Amino acid sequence: MRVFITGASGWIGSHAVDEFLAAGHQVLGLARSDASAATLEAKGAEVLRGDLDDLDSLRKGAESTDGTVHLANKHDFTDQAGTNRAERAAVQTIGDTLAGSDRPFLIASGLGGFTEVPVTEDHENPSVGLDSFRGGSERLALDYADRGVRVMAARFAPTVHGPGDHGFVAELVRVAREAGTSHYAGDGTNRWPAVAATDAARAVRLAVEGAPAGSRLHVVAEEGVPTREIAEAIGAGLGVPVASIDPAQATTAMGWIGFFFAMDLAASGARTRELLRWNPTGATLAQDLPSYTA
Repeated sequence: MRVFITGASGWIGSHAVDEFLAAGHQVLGLARSDASAATLEAKGAEVLRGDLDDLDSLRKGAESTDGTVHLANKHDFTDQAGTNRAERAAVQTIGDTLAGSDRPFLIASGLGGFTEVPVTEDHENPSVGLDSFRGGSERLALDYADRGVRVMAARFAPTVHGPGDHGFVAELVRVAREAGTSHYAGDGTNRWPAVAATDAARAVRLAVEGAPAGSRLHVVAEEGVPTREIAEAIGAGLGVPVASIDPAQATTAMGWIGFFFAMDLAASGARTRELLRWNPTGATLAQDLPSYTA
């Protein structure tokens, strides 16, 4: 299979590229910079130059391959409206390109916005429309199951962890280091799911290879690690105190990451593991956390 991957040089995307290549597939990776292109070429992947705002490149990548994995996102929390617009336009462009083809189309989604926890694969994403979480891209994408696309929504744990991660956990460490205190919200019993990056990449490959149209997949190994435990591990690693803050003040004290760290995002991945025959074998978050504070 020849697979088009957006976000191919990103955190999850780079592991997905490795996973697909190791399994004998070909990869066409979207790259917006010379450095990203060189990295992909060194791995043995083909390169398509472009970015999320270049819809022609997305059409070209989708129409010239056997399946598409959409992992790119601007993640610009200073311009959430712009991020949402770009995400929704990208999903619609790829979906329209693949309509009637029965080819696989996996999109990255998340667990934010759900009011009932733990979230299961049966829960429909409450985000609808451009102004909602991720521009409502999950619901938009899944509509293409009725238009001849084998579409899947992969709801990734907020902590896709491992050495070299520069995502949410790395941001928590950066904020704690600068503040001189590792914070958690309230009593710290709200939970974050976690999965090792290598396990996440394998789930993506297995889904593209065989998950049915309309699948909602939970790329989750640990259902929910209490945020107080995460904060305490960061504090121990950095040698700084650990303290509770009012959840209403989390964003003020911690910046954009505080908004997410105050959420209870517990989610089950049991049905996904059964469907994909996916058995996470990577490190736990507790095992990986020391690498973030070293």
